[in-house]
Amino acid sequence: MKQYLNKKSMVIAFIAIAFISFSFQSKFFEVAKQIEIYTTLFKELNKYYVNEINPAQVTNTAIKNTLKNLDPYTNYYDEQEVEAAKIRREGEYGGIGASINYSNKNPLIVSVYKGYAADKAGLKAGDVITKIDNQILKELESEDVSGLLLGVPNSEVSVEINRRGKTLKFKIQREKIEVNPVPFFKKIDKEIGYIVLTRFNDKASSEVKKAFENLQSQGVKKLILDLRSNPGGSLLESIRISNFFLPKGKVIVSTKAKVKKWSNTYTARNNPLDLEIPIVVLINGRSASASEIVTGALQDYDRAVVMGKRSFGKGLVQRYLPLSYGTQLKVTISKYYTPSGRCIQELDYANRDSKTGKIPKFSDAGINTFTTQNGRKVFDGGGIIPDIVTEKESATATTQALLRSRALFNFALEYTSKNEKKISPEKFQFTDSDFKTFQKFLKTDTTFVSKQEKAFKKAYLALTKTEVKGVKKDYNKVLTTLKEQKIKALSANKELIKSQLEDIILNQQFYEEGVYQHKVLHDKTILQAVMVLNNPTKYNQLLSGSK
Repeated sequence: MKQYLNKKSMVIAFIAIAFISFSFQSKFFEVAKQIEIYTTLFKELNKYYVNEINPAQVTNTAIKNTLKNLDPYTNYYDEQEVEAAKIRREGEYGGIGASINYSNKNPLIVSVYKGYAADKAGLKAGDVITKIDNQILKELESEDVSGLLLGVPNSEVSVEINRRGKTLKFKIQREKIEVNPVPFFKKIDKEIGYIVLTRFNDKASSEVKKAFENLQSQGVKKLILDLRSNPGGSLLESIRISNFFLPKGKVIVSTKAKVKKWSNTYTARNNPLDLEIPIVVLINGRSASASEIVTGALQDYDRAVVMGKRSFGKGLVQRYLPLSYGTQLKVTISKYYTPSGRCIQELDYANRDSKTGKIPKFSDAGINTFTTQNGRKVFDGGGIIPDIVTEKESATATTQALLRSRALFNFALEYTSKNEKKISPEKFQFTDSDFKTFQKFLKTDTTFVSKQEKAFKKAYLALTKTEVKGVKKDYNKVLTTLKEQKIKALSANKELIKSQLEDIILNQQFYEEGVYQHKVLHDKTILQAVMVLNNPTKYNQLLSGSK
């Protein structure tokens, strides 16, 4: 009987191996088949199509279309884009030191970095770059323009700009630009320190450590860590930063992947910097990925009070994989889970509606409850929910359209030029009177267009010439009414818009540093965090789960 069972087990095992082998071969054959189909199609197209085609462009388009139905984080990079991605990860490059918007044909300088080449040469926010080394930029793509500005440190680049109708020329010596992920930290009262972390590049943990140790030397005994609008970055950097405040050996995050070797459990491997200091972590709807890993770990171990708005909800991990000819694929390889077992991914890209393109939410199927180390309830399926949700107005559709336009930036330029006498960042305030001035400015602005205005203009343009003559007067009247309604509707988000304008104006006058000098004194969420840290009873109640 025993021999029979052994033989039966061997037969079952053989069938299982054969099935797996067949399944693998079948899948491999299907992949090879599709590659061969594309290769033969490409050859025939290149050989016989009536006009000349650009092979690189055709392939690039095919790859982009292949990836667009997956998730927005799986991307292909050609040789030039690989270099740009490397810069973002490593946090340093050879350039002029300016943030540039490429939405129009000519690049617009949005801000200059204090003390770097562009700043020293005299470039300012609002300058429109028209030529680089005598190359006219109108017909170039944004990545080509970026390539002209980047270069070897100490090399020279000539730039021609338009500043409010005046043409100015500059010679700028490129230099090594190091993007500091901690642009600001400060002791903001007798015991509380504040650190803002804006990205998780390769310098993130070392800069946070440097800032924290500096604050400790000043006598700081409580900490606010600001991760608002931090889109994430390096998984390893998020683990190192979590480890600063969690004991060695604690699980910080785990990942589950299709490929077994990429399913890992990451633990704190070093001795922490501090296990006792009270911490408040600030997040908002634009805090994502690595920001959520740090926040989730500190929340699950009841190591910090989380305050702000629910985070973005990106529980996916990417890895860069080299391809042939210096190209690269950034591919989503796994989902990550916080120490309590939560996956905070919100959007279910695998079940996108093929007809409408709508992406369902994991929370639509139900939210699961987990518990922190102290037994507090926390949830999955849609970002990190703060322990204290700050009461902040949500942007209406009209306000969202405004924030996507250049209207705020354009007004800030005008405001700065008319108010040359600078007030210190600490004392600056964008008043209700200033907001009324901004609303008047919008009457002549052409960049801020509401959904209703777009629809109405589209309908008007569809009319024939004869029809246009009959309704032109009424069209202008209705358009004026729509604009007035649009501007009036912004009052619902007055405080939000004022805050955004304050940030832009301060950045133009006092760089990024000035924005945070103002925030630590006036930002409502930071002030609320200070109140919580200065109330040990409240702080401990929040972390213990008692009311």
